[in-house]
Amino acid sequence: MSSLRRLTDWALISPEYARLWTGQAVSSLGDLVFTTTLVLWVGTVLVREEPWAPAAVSGVLVSMGVAVLVVGPLAGVLVDRWDARRTALGTEVVRGVLAGLLTVVVFVPVPDLPIAVWLVLIYLIVFGLNVAGQFFQPARFTLIRDVVSGDVDRARAAGIAQATAQTVTIIGPPLAAPLLFTVGVQWALMFNALSYAVSFVAIRSVPSRSPEATSGLPRREHGGMVTEFAAGLRFFRGNKTLVTLLSIAVIGQYGIAPLDTLNVFFVADNLNASTRLYGYMGMALGIGGVIGALGTGRMVRWFGARNVTWVGIVLLGVGLAVYSRQTDFTAGLVVLFLLAIPMTMVNTAVAPLLLGAAPREYVGRTTAVFTPVTRLAGMLATLVAGWLLSSVLRDFSVSVAGLRLGPVDLIFLVSGGLIVVSGLYARVALRRAVVAPPPGAEDQPGRPVPGPVDGRS
Repeated sequence: MSSLRRLTDWALISPEYARLWTGQAVSSLGDLVFTTTLVLWVGTVLVREEPWAPAAVSGVLVSMGVAVLVVGPLAGVLVDRWDARRTALGTEVVRGVLAGLLTVVVFVPVPDLPIAVWLVLIYLIVFGLNVAGQFFQPARFTLIRDVVSGDVDRARAAGIAQATAQTVTIIGPPLAAPLLFTVGVQWALMFNALSYAVSFVAIRSVPSRSPEATSGLPRREHGGMVTEFAAGLRFFRGNKTLVTLLSIAVIGQYGIAPLDTLNVFFVADNLNASTRLYGYMGMALGIGGVIGALGTGRMVRWFGARNVTWVGIVLLGVGLAVYSRQTDFTAGLVVLFLLAIPMTMVNTAVAPLLLGAAPREYVGRTTAVFTPVTRLAGMLATLVAGWLLSSVLRDFSVSVAGLRLGPVDLIFLVSGGLIVVSGLYARVALRRAVVAPPPGAEDQPGRPVPGPVDGRS
């Protein structure tokens, strides 16, 4: 038993992080099963054969996005005020109740309620779940910052989280469909409600590491909501590391979002393959992502988080450009698998830079700026890519030095170039970045002011 415990501690960094990881892994799987099941159920059962069925299904995803954009900034301020552990526990209770409520409602036969009532109820509950998620994510981020220290271990933690997320995306959708069509939508949704209970138990077993809980000092006084949010924006704006990371993340969205949106057309038109094979592309990305995530901790130990970040971005851009020139499905599959490795490494290596740049009392507001802005950039990039393919580049075709360029591969090629440029920018900007002290730090004697982010902790 002691050997198993030592192995677990080595693989999952510490007992506290192992418990947080267990809860998050189960909860993430529940979320994906829930979302996939709901999309399938709405599209194939609730609004089946309706001409507006695609719009009804997209409403589920829109509800999720609106919660991030509208509630995220507010949630960041409140999470910085509240105890992170209590906040995380409270959100799991709220999410469990909402998921359980929808589970109970769907036992009602579909014809007994108007479709409009069903859709409004689903959208409201999905919105509520994601509102609670906006409080949970920064609270969990703070808990991880408390129990994991140093760039190397934080990169390992982020790598484990990324590998888990990639694994969930591989097994979640195939699990959701059989649950829906064999045991029924009710039991598939109940799985998500129970996953929040598992997450609650896991978080509850982790002791609080907040300064007030560990030092016995009274909680600091807070200003108004607008004042504190403005202070968070000033801190973010004055922190060159955070500004740089946000800039490369936004540029990266304009490089990667077209891949998510247009890859199905690339498979059919450029790789000359049946769209039935499209699912293998997601599998290749998932497997490559797991490998990249698990290897990032060692890369950060050897080369530092900054170097892994900018080199990974450049390799990602080069990989996307190479992928744009593929004309064979098997070759495209291999390139996409290789492309996923630096993609996930970048996502993983950025985590210790973010945690190192943001003092504990600013973690919530840091994520409240970073997440909505990158999400909005991804949404806009998706719209731009779809608009370009549908209008300006719809009939585009040109040959240059014997190389044919069509609309989708041109977008991928330009996107790869944008990513390479952002990686070169990151190389220079991250090296110059120095963490600015939080607003008011100069008025607090004895308070340690964060120094430069060190990629080789």
